[in-house]
Parts: sequence; structure tokens; C-alpha cells
Amino acid sequence: MRPLPAVIFMSRWLQVPLYLGLIVAQGVYVVLFLKEVWHLVTASMTLDETNIMLVVLGLIDVVMISNLLIMVIIGGYETFVSRLGVEGHPDEPEWLDHVNAGVLKVKLSMALISISSIHLLKTFISPDQNTTHAIMWQVIIHVAFLISALVMAFVDRLTTHTHPTHFQEPADLQPLGSAGSSPLKAHD
Repeated sequence: MRPLPAVIFMSRWLQVPLYLGLIVAQGVYVVLFLKEVWHLVTASMTLDETNIMLVVLGLIDVVMISNLLIMVIIGGYETFVSRLGVEGHPDEPEWLDHVNAGVLKVKLSMALISISSIHLLKTFISPDQNTTHAIMWQVIIHVAFLISALVMAFVDRLTTHTHPTHFQEPADLQPLGSAGSSPLKAHD
């Protein structure tokens, strides 16, 4: 490989500290989750049902953000840096074997919609803590997330159906007539 392309290709390893930083953020969320669980357990006798529900929704929110972090860390590293080498491992995430940038974007947008839904539910449970203006903006932002996710999913579906051979692994490609030829080579 020529020097400039080699340097450009190796530059993907600059993302490793970013993924390690997200792992640290994941640890912070674990501490926050445990703190909230402790708060729920110790204050359970003094909290009313609405406040307990708000704390539980906060816990769900932390879990969903944590799931989002895992998708970004594992999926991003696998897609943009290097293979993880966990094929065949019993704990390998089901979605990892068919992840690409498009799939990752759609999964992330769905996670953001879920997180936004939790925030919206918390707002609707205690509307007196928010102004009508704040509630309106939360709904608008949630709808914007929904629309952007639909557009991303549509574009991903459109591109994978328009050029399906670009989204298959070489082992998945079927020969087209002569030995060693593939649909990928036929389109190039």
C-alpha cells in the first residue's frame, strides 16, 4: 500500500480514545443508575405513586441511554475501526453480524426516539412542572426525531434495494455464470 493511503487508512485508529471515553461515560451511567435505585429504595415509603413512577422512568431512561452507548461503542468500533472478532461467541449481539453505517444510524435514531418518548412521558405525568411552551417544544422535538428516523430508514431501504450487492459480504455473493465472477464484479 502506498504511504498516503496507508496513513489515511490507519487514521481510523484515532477513534479508539473516543470509544474508550464512551466506556467511561457508560461507567458514570452505572453509578447514576445505582444512586437512583438507592434513592428509590430508601425513599419508597415517603414517595407517592407519581413520584415513584417518575423515578422508575428515570431509571428506564438511564438504561436506554446506556443501550445507546453500547450500540455506538460496539457498532461504531466494528463499522469504522476494526472487527471485534466475537463471531460465534455466545454473547455476540444478534444485530452485530449485519451492522453497517446505515443500520447503525437507524438503530441509533430508534434509540433516540425511545429516550425522547420516556422524557415526554415524564413530562405528561407531571405537567405542572413544565410550561405549555416547554411541553410544546418537547413534542415538536419528538416529532422531528420520528420524521428523521423515518427518512433515514427510507433512505437506507432505498439504497440497499437499489444497490444490494454493495451491502452484502463477499461470502454472500453468488456467482454469475463464469467461475469466480460475482454480481459485485458485474456492476463495477
